[in-house]
Amino acid sequence: MPRKKRRSEEATQKSSCGYYHISAVARMFNIHPQTLRLYEREGLLKPSRSEGNTRLYTDEDLERLSVILNLIRDLGVNLAGVEVILNMRERMKEMEKQVNELLDYIKSEFFQGREEEFEIRRRSMRSIVPVSVSKPMRVEPVSKEESDKEKD
Repeated sequence: MPRKKRRSEEATQKSSCGYYHISAVARMFNIHPQTLRLYEREGLLKPSRSEGNTRLYTDEDLERLSVILNLIRDLGVNLAGVEVILNMRERMKEMEKQVNELLDYIKSEFFQGREEEFEIRRRSMRSIVPVSVSKPMRVEPVSKEESDKEKD
């Protein structure tokens, strides 16, 4: 029965604008509220504040917290490493946005009337980056005698 009570408390602590109170977030992620405050002091999370200065977490904050906890719990990354990784992710998103803007500009300026050709080239460029996973090959050890024969 307490479990249903907790869920109903969390539902009431979520305001109509999609914000969560610190206690609800702490329960959802099974962490202490002080941990959330620490992450805020370290600059990893930036929850908004109510008029009464209460921390309010958005869905984006929850996604970011999920990434932080995954890095810390599952991968063993320390807080400084988490900060570096999160900054790199943000830079990558910004660069991806800039590349897409550049591609849109190129498409509008140079491929006007030939959009299908541009899309074919764009798709072929994407296929260069991903590496297909192949089945591992079994490699038999070579004896010293055989390697000497190959050298001759």
